Amino acid sequence: MHTIQLAHSPDADDIFMYYAINFGWIDTKGYHFENIALDIETLNTEALKNTYDVSAISFGMYPLIKDEYALLRTAVSFGEGYGPKLIRLKNKKLKRNFKVALSGRYTTNAMLFRIYYPDARPVYMDFLEIEKAVLDGKVDAGVLIHESILNFDENLAVEKEVWDIWEELAGKGLPLPLGGMALRRSLPLNRAIDIEEILIEGVRAANERKNELCAKLVSENLVRISDAMLDKYLEMYASNESIELSDLQLKALDKLYQIGFEHGLWEAPLKTEDYLIPRHYKKLRNS
Repeated sequence: MHTIQLAHSPDADDIFMYYAINFGWIDTKGYHFENIALDIETLNTEALKNTYDVSAISFGMYPLIKDEYALLRTAVSFGEGYGPKLIRLKNKKLKRNFKVALSGRYTTNAMLFRIYYPDARPVYMDFLEIEKAVLDGKVDAGVLIHESILNFDENLAVEKEVWDIWEELAGKGLPLPLGGMALRRSLPLNRAIDIEEILIEGVRAANERKNELCAKLVSENLVRISDAMLDKYLEMYASNESIELSDLQLKALDKLYQIGFEHGLWEAPLKTEDYLIPRHYKKLRNS
């Protein structure tokens, strides 16, 4: 049995997408998945060190690890008219060089934020601490992500939606790329194909048995939110659209990487399909 390190965040969407595998609901083809739960910025940083076999990452940092990791087609999160929110106190007017709390240097929202607000002064902290930092006046504003976008203090107001920033930079008609999965290139290609297929089936099974899985996650205290808020959050970030990258999602990723290139974040734009696992190898190998 091959043990595969599967690193993901403890957020409800990641837990939902991976735990059908953990609960033994699908055939893992003799692989044992060792689940490792860390916040997304830690995962991004560890991916830069080539730490884990398979890891959740922010799409905005993928060009920095493209030589060591292939992108997976599954367990993807995109925004469709929604996404992270820049919030401030209701009575506060932001200056040009406002101090802002971001959830990590390598997150996609931080990439888009820095492009749109080049004079702002970012500080980085755990996303669970951002709302309080704004309320306490430690920062002028903060970008809320994950579950925190659904329910924040009534003294706060939304200054800007990252979705609106995305549309201004990318144009209309494309979903907002947020996060996905990457697999270490040092793994043999046949195993990489197997692992991607297992993960795809895991996300598919999670969606097909959503009510059962959500009840189990809540009863075992594996997620931070429950009931109506959990349903709403999963509809946003862990739905049927998360099972496998669509052509429109690929186009959105290409646009994200073009924007990064145009703003000097990396040396060349990426064509996303060039960095996916070549699934045709399996057919050639078995022909």
